[in-house]
Amino acid sequence: MVTVVDTKPRHPEKVQRPDSPILRKPDWIRVRAPTSAEYGETRRIVREHGLTTVCEEAGCPNIGECWTKRHATMMIMGEVCTRACAFCNVATGLPKPLDADEPQRVADAVAKLGLGHVVITSVDRDDLSDGGGAHFAAVISAIRSRTPATSIEVLTPDFLRKDGALEAVVAARPDVFNHNLETVPSLYLRIRPGARYFHSLRLLQRAKEIDPTLFTKSGIMVGLGESRDEVLQLMDDLRSANVDFLTIGQYLQPTRKHAEVKSFVTPEEFKSYERIALAKGFLLVSATPLTRSSYHADADFARLKAARLARGR
Repeated sequence: MVTVVDTKPRHPEKVQRPDSPILRKPDWIRVRAPTSAEYGETRRIVREHGLTTVCEEAGCPNIGECWTKRHATMMIMGEVCTRACAFCNVATGLPKPLDADEPQRVADAVAKLGLGHVVITSVDRDDLSDGGGAHFAAVISAIRSRTPATSIEVLTPDFLRKDGALEAVVAARPDVFNHNLETVPSLYLRIRPGARYFHSLRLLQRAKEIDPTLFTKSGIMVGLGESRDEVLQLMDDLRSANVDFLTIGQYLQPTRKHAEVKSFVTPEEFKSYERIALAKGFLLVSATPLTRSSYHADADFARLKAARLARGR
């Protein structure tokens, strides 16, 4: 049994940080190494189309389960990020220029994988005048043309100081707009120093204002040193922004150079967070140690639609 699967050579660390101890993981965070034929086929299709996935770049512990179901989360605009978040295993540095052929390659891979629902995410591209908003729109358009029945979920950067970027993405009509707050505001300076909590919150609120039919979604990690009260306040902030879907997962430290795990939140505590979030009015909540933004996204999208119908929204 292993706890984190790394299927691709890691990029050299771009940001020098002091070493932090890596805590032993509890039994409830153990997953099986990927060995299925279906996993291998998904990997082959991703490689064949020259694509990057957050599943690999972030060392996601769920990659074996998801890729066995042919569910790969595409990471567009390269594999080098302009930010240096303390939790993230994606390389930091100067990215390459955008690849104009990428939208079509993503669409072709989605078709070949037979995806009924796809999640598209990206690195931060502060070097681009629009933060990559037009490129997101091009990917959405290409998928719509290639596989019209596929529902599309985007997990975007914060587009900080990138006027018009959000509007371009929403105008392309994704089914779900996701932007992760990642953690509580008191930890932003240490964990997400290039971002601004209330800007991210406003981004989610603005997406819903532009298109009220759009599902909005956000996620956080726990175990970074946040208090329970801070998590509950964050829930209230998201509900004030009319966010529909909340994901909460355990932070897992990628290397000794990343932020240390302050605590392992028990499954019982996750269930408590789920109950409270649902009581606060979220349409859907996924809160487990292994929850990640795109984990079970296809099934969750069906549940979101059912929940909206049930509430008559």
